[in-house]
Amino acid sequence: MLNVNAIDLHYGAAQALRGISLKAEPGKVTCVLGRNGVGKTSLLRALVGQHAVSSGSITWENNDITRLSTVERARRGIAYVPQGREIFPLLTVEENLETGFAPLKRDQRNVPDDVFSLFPVLKDMLRRRGGDLSGGQQQQLAIGRALVMRPRLLLLDEPTEGIQPSIIKDIGRAIGYLRGLKQMAIVLVEQYLDFARELGDQIVVMDRGAIVYSCDRANMDEAALKKALAI
Repeated sequence: MLNVNAIDLHYGAAQALRGISLKAEPGKVTCVLGRNGVGKTSLLRALVGQHAVSSGSITWENNDITRLSTVERARRGIAYVPQGREIFPLLTVEENLETGFAPLKRDQRNVPDDVFSLFPVLKDMLRRRGGDLSGGQQQQLAIGRALVMRPRLLLLDEPTEGIQPSIIKDIGRAIGYLRGLKQMAIVLVEQYLDFARELGDQIVVMDRGAIVYSCDRANMDEAALKKALAI
């Protein structure tokens, strides 16, 4: 389980996160909602270790990882799909997928079958350069690269941004499938309420670096949720 306890994060004198606490459990999707600029991406960067928190703690699988490097977190099964995808445009699809081998032991360095069953287009385009793929295909490649790492915690930053509806559905089905395996905790940052509501077991709304609303699927108050999103 991921347990985030009252973390703050600063960029110089500017405070990006204010006392954030949340949990993510295997077999469940924790959705983080909010407008642009409220701290959602900063939260994921704190979880993956790209930015050190100013206070508070982050625990993963009963181990305190608050001060661990990004590399050490990757070795502990934490994978990050950043906003904007950040694939390598001059590498082939196959080579992009193989960059996910870095934290793995040598005997694990192969592409799991699930990657191609979830995103068949990647198998068809293994020899194509990443930069030649459409935006939606690049998003599938970015998720596939993360899955190559065999993550036990998957962090997704707005995977539906700028993506055509058909691929949004494919990504939604993939997240649902991964949740159903009950082997992976998923934190999904989203702006689209319908997508988050369909997949989320836990819904968190952020504003100005803080959590202003939180509920689980069973206790969702639609009016309160929409009010929090409108703040």
